[in-house]
Amino acid sequence: MITKAEIQSIKALADKRGRVEQGAFIAEGEKLISEIALSHLKVRKIYATSPLWSSAEVISIKEMERISQLKSSNNSLAVVECPKYDLSLAEPSKNLVLALDRVQNPGNLGTIIRLADWFGITDIVCSEDCADCFNPKVVQATMGAIIRVRVHYTNLSVWLEKVKSRGADIYGTFLDGQNIYSCKKGSCGVIVMGNEGQGISKECEKSVTHRLYIPPYPTDRCGSESLNVAIATAITCSEFRRE
Repeated sequence: MITKAEIQSIKALADKRGRVEQGAFIAEGEKLISEIALSHLKVRKIYATSPLWSSAEVISIKEMERISQLKSSNNSLAVVECPKYDLSLAEPSKNLVLALDRVQNPGNLGTIIRLADWFGITDIVCSEDCADCFNPKVVQATMGAIIRVRVHYTNLSVWLEKVKSRGADIYGTFLDGQNIYSCKKGSCGVIVMGNEGQGISKECEKSVTHRLYIPPYPTDRCGSESLNVAIATAITCSEFRRE
């Protein structure tokens, strides 16, 4: 039987403050937990409504509903240690790296992490005011990609200027950029994606060396003002990998 203290501790992980204090996050669902258990991430404890794993603590459906962060609780929940990655692993001189400037919607962040995994991008560098990648909504939206993609948080404008000074190409999407479908793009560098409503900040824009534009179709069509940041990321990553 799960204790009241355990329930309070797990429920505290719904908030960033609780995750920082405990150094842990929540993962829910048999498939996701099975993937995590086989990865480099450290599982502290698994709770399940049936003996799915020998190490799991079996609890009632009502108890699972109390600790779950989902609208409809799953059959299992794991408390997992937050991994810590060295920012130097994000090396744009050798690989393609995503940089996120103030992306604040958890669903968008989760989808972008999943996209990075699909397109073979192993590092995402986030500004410190981005959504937390260990938010339960983000973790679920990644569909397991959180295991394979390293997410870093730092002063993004400072980091961009630093890698730019080392010769890295910095790409950003703007309304006055070059057509992404026809301009030349490299296989390495940094792709900067901006805030849902305000785009790339002035501080980060200073480091951009290549301004890109995703045109509508037809190009003179007056339609939506902009694309969702996750969709724009998908198009951008696809174009880079296509070349």
